[in-house]
Amino acid sequence: MAETANANASRNDAEVAIIGGGPVGMGLAIELGRRGVRCIVVERHRTPQSIPKGQNLTQRTMEHFFFWGAETELRAARTIPRDYGIGGITTYGTLLSGYAYDWLQRELVRPFYFTDNERLPQYATEAVLRRRAAQIANVEVLYGWDFETIRQDDGGVEVAILARETGTRRTMRASYAVGCDGSRSAVREQAGITQTLSDHDRTMVLLVFRSSGLHRLLERFPGKSYYNVLQPELDGYWKFFGRVDLGTTWFFHAPVPPGTTRDNFNFRRYLEDAVGAQFDVEFEHIGFWDLRFAIADRYRSGRVFIAGDAAHSHPPYGGYGVNSGFEDAVNLGWKLAAELQGWAGPRLLDSYSEERQPVFASTARDFIEKAILSDRDFLRTFDPSRDRAAFEAAWRQRQSGARSEVNSFEPHYEGSSIVSGAAGGASSAIGAHGFEARAGHHLTPHPLSSGRNVFEELGDGFTLIDLGAPMDCADAFRRSAAQLHIPFKIITDTRTGGRELYRADTILVRPDQFVAFAGEGPNDAASVLRQAVGVF
Repeated sequence: MAETANANASRNDAEVAIIGGGPVGMGLAIELGRRGVRCIVVERHRTPQSIPKGQNLTQRTMEHFFFWGAETELRAARTIPRDYGIGGITTYGTLLSGYAYDWLQRELVRPFYFTDNERLPQYATEAVLRRRAAQIANVEVLYGWDFETIRQDDGGVEVAILARETGTRRTMRASYAVGCDGSRSAVREQAGITQTLSDHDRTMVLLVFRSSGLHRLLERFPGKSYYNVLQPELDGYWKFFGRVDLGTTWFFHAPVPPGTTRDNFNFRRYLEDAVGAQFDVEFEHIGFWDLRFAIADRYRSGRVFIAGDAAHSHPPYGGYGVNSGFEDAVNLGWKLAAELQGWAGPRLLDSYSEERQPVFASTARDFIEKAILSDRDFLRTFDPSRDRAAFEAAWRQRQSGARSEVNSFEPHYEGSSIVSGAAGGASSAIGAHGFEARAGHHLTPHPLSSGRNVFEELGDGFTLIDLGAPMDCADAFRRSAAQLHIPFKIITDTRTGGRELYRADTILVRPDQFVAFAGEGPNDAASVLRQAVGVF
């Protein structure tokens, strides 16, 4: 299998063609490139588009940037000063109404991740990713090219592209292709991958504007960078402000009436209604989008995969979108590398869709749509002008609910066919953060006896953490990994110093830092490894 794959790859322009060089496509290219996979990225825009979106980057996403060698540069690109906070707040009626509570407090789950979260505009993130990709010899990026068609056969894919400036056409051949080309993905459509849509029949506006007056008004909320306004007439949908920098530039999105255009609506008054005061406004951008959820029914069609918004899209509520896309890239990246390098079993590539699709379905259903419905029920039930005491009691209760949302968002792959876990599990975004090593869950970092964190010692392939396993256990894993040609590393330490919280002496960690097996030394190490790479 490995010899055939390598022979086909040598005749190709690249091993993987990536259509779309936004954050997900470029992240996938870096993930593949650092694993030794040759890839070509086709991106229509020569420079990142300066629309501030996808700003909230979770602790988990920042772990990816650590492994990609880009964390330091990304943090340096932050547009809000380091000593100013990046938290959020929810208000009722207007921003200045006096009813407010902290929202999306990601710092609550910081102990379960290796890195801090971050916030910066997507175009700044893209610029960092572009520079990092340019440093990797295995990554070639074609800027200024449009995707036209894709065709696949038993040996690979052919991708036709068009130079936007010259009209030159080119056909590339690769072993696999990945569509990272957005919610209206042409790759998805041509691959015959269907979607399930949930249309909320709402037109939304995105405003980008400059205002120093708004900054002064919101100084009463120190350390806050994004602001969510609940108003009864919006029936659960939000008016949302976010800082692009400190003191000057903002973005805002909210529902607007059907048929709204740039010229027939008073956007200044709409902003002032959300804030509860007048302030200076200089518009830089006015755009519109439809509020809907879309999720592909599968993420693979033969040799063609989709990731990011091409696979799933939703309203920008809660900062789930770009973070989900990065996780797609990392999950798919190591599996494509395994296939191309000859150590993947026949089921490994299928596990990408098996693991990632239900996680996003849960994210949309159990977090984003649930939030809209919960806000709607609250606004219909409680009104301070009708019963202030009841409203304020319910408002205080919502504050604790905001904390539980962050704690319960813990995407995992329980029940995955390549995870050696308990029967009856199912991949989901709903979970519970914990220090215990659990099959199908993200590994929680702990310090080692050396003083380094376990995340600093994890290998690029599979890693066995041996915390006092039976004497021959590590050797059995090492021999099996060699027989299966799996890149493999062993970390040996004691079950003390905080590592006892793993509640396991044998932990097999995948290349994406998820746990494939955790427990007392297994009877059959070879079976555990074969399952982890899809050989069963």
